[in-house]
Amino acid sequence: MCSWCWAFSPRWQEIVAGLPDHVHSQRVLGGLAPDTDQTMPAEMQTKLRSIWQKIQHTVPGTPFNFEFWEKCVPRRSTYAACRAVIAARRQNSGHEEKMILAIQQAYYLEARNPADKNTLIELAGEIGLDGALFSADIESLAVQEELLKEIECTRRLEVKGFPTLLLEKEGVFTAIQYDYNDAKAVLHQIRRLC
Repeated sequence: MCSWCWAFSPRWQEIVAGLPDHVHSQRVLGGLAPDTDQTMPAEMQTKLRSIWQKIQHTVPGTPFNFEFWEKCVPRRSTYAACRAVIAARRQNSGHEEKMILAIQQAYYLEARNPADKNTLIELAGEIGLDGALFSADIESLAVQEELLKEIECTRRLEVKGFPTLLLEKEGVFTAIQYDYNDAKAVLHQIRRLC
């Protein structure tokens, strides 16, 4: 549910497709905003809308449906969406990317709120997951613990923002600089460091 990650998504797909055979990608969820039932304060809503507008200027062609702010009750709560990604991954690792894309499209294009459990359950069904298993997993202690481990991993790696790209080689992590409009620069760095 990071809007800058949404803007980076097309480049990410290009990067993954262009990785050398011996380099493998792995996503780690950073959490962003803990669970809450509180409506997002008006100032935060205004700030996020302005970030969406800034993204459209910085990364031309990034679509946003601003109806979200009128149709939904926004909450600064992203952990449920993170748990949905883990629950999808538990059913089939190939569903991780499908769930991320489904959440992003629901939020940024369809004005559906992925902070709501019911939205996430609908998305799970739309991408072909077992709905009953997904519903149980998204609420499970095991999935919550996995999320907390991934959040701790990002803290240990001193990730300060999203997206962040790190290359791990022999236990050493190197930050990869990226451009929201050019995947080639990232691929060049990776090839040089490998």
